[in-house]
Amino acid sequence: MNPQACLDVASFAEAYGMDELRELAEDYLLRHFQEVAATPKFQDLPAEKLVEYVSSDELCAPSELVVFRAVVTWVETDATERMAHVHKLMAGVRFPLMTFREFREVRAINLKMECCGELEVELYSSALKEFGFGVSNSKERCRVRHPKEALVLIGGDQLNPDVGQRLPSRQLWFANSLRSGTGLVKDVEWRLLGEMPEQARFRHGVGVLGGKLYVVGGCHFYSRTDTMKSAFRYHPLQNTWEKIADMHEFRSNFTVVVRAEQLYAIGGDKDINTNLDSVEFYCPRTNSWSFAHPLDQALSGHAASSWKGEIFISGGFNCKYECLVSMIQYCPDRGCTYLSDMGNDRAQHCMESLGGHLYVNGGVCNLRKFYTDQMACEIYDPTGDSWCTVTPLPVPHVGAASAVLEEKLYILGGYCQEDYSESRLVHRYDPVTQRWENMGRMPGPNTDIRACLLRLPAPLRG
Repeated sequence: MNPQACLDVASFAEAYGMDELRELAEDYLLRHFQEVAATPKFQDLPAEKLVEYVSSDELCAPSELVVFRAVVTWVETDATERMAHVHKLMAGVRFPLMTFREFREVRAINLKMECCGELEVELYSSALKEFGFGVSNSKERCRVRHPKEALVLIGGDQLNPDVGQRLPSRQLWFANSLRSGTGLVKDVEWRLLGEMPEQARFRHGVGVLGGKLYVVGGCHFYSRTDTMKSAFRYHPLQNTWEKIADMHEFRSNFTVVVRAEQLYAIGGDKDINTNLDSVEFYCPRTNSWSFAHPLDQALSGHAASSWKGEIFISGGFNCKYECLVSMIQYCPDRGCTYLSDMGNDRAQHCMESLGGHLYVNGGVCNLRKFYTDQMACEIYDPTGDSWCTVTPLPVPHVGAASAVLEEKLYILGGYCQEDYSESRLVHRYDPVTQRWENMGRMPGPNTDIRACLLRLPAPLRG
């Protein structure tokens, strides 16, 4: 599916009664509305279909101005025939969600066609009335999208200068809907999913395999003996937890990657002073953990992700707890192959696969004998073994969670190394606009937290 093809696919599927394919194509269109609106095919949309799309709460756009521009362009393509549909189309544009600066463009764009001057004035007056007096009900008029997969937050910690007052969490939260408000204002509707069994945990590992959530290892507090090796499996359909086999090693500050229907637990801290070079994998069929080929050196605070069945590991702390610049391709049978170094050293960061590339964001970096916030963001191209930089983070995110939802990258929570304050914000990176969007605040715990995508049954989502 792509912006050029989705309209043809939707039309084909509707003509032949292929409802599932039509829904897939139309969902893609709504998620990529700005890109689709820029294609020639968009100008051939039937009026009733365009009315349906611009009126949908599920439509995703940077702002309502994008929707307005798309409607204007469609009308101007054949103004004589299409002016009759303008009222219905403009009714789908959420004018109360525009800023004053955006609304000035509404006034500046004139639908000037022969014999329609009065209609132009009428449309502008109607939009102005809605913009000026619709603010009170703009909350109800915001676009509210319910992604098919839920972004789930698991465990984590909340910072407090008094270590004894810290409260590691057993909670699971999920993003039930994404809301687009006035201008560029975005927000996430968070709901509590439940709690993990056993103890609270942070610096743990999570993975999704076969539609089930696996939570392994981590810490339940800050002493040398608080690292865990226990593991649990969550079944969304039954909303139940099941204890599975423990890992061989106690691990925290490590990564879990899904590859070939198995979970791989890579490196990490054995205790507060010792990190690990071991890798072990879990087989759901036998409910057992086995050791794979070890890493070349002990690592913790690294990030890992899979791409086309291969495991990639970036940065992290070495045995001296120095931040690394390395990028490694890891094979469970052969071990490590070193690739081109990152442009910046980092640890406690995030890495996610998106659009055929690996996005590396946030964390800390070396500063003489100390650490400081790493704000730089980089993209790795696995096919060319090369790096390029992208827009840096707007705020520090150390020990944050990350996930890719609907082809956008989310960085959630973490803290600031410079003043040890919590980053209670959620930021989303859009590869199309190459910008970070503020998606609101975290629902609970903020640091050393983990995230994943999970299909939740309708009763849990309400």
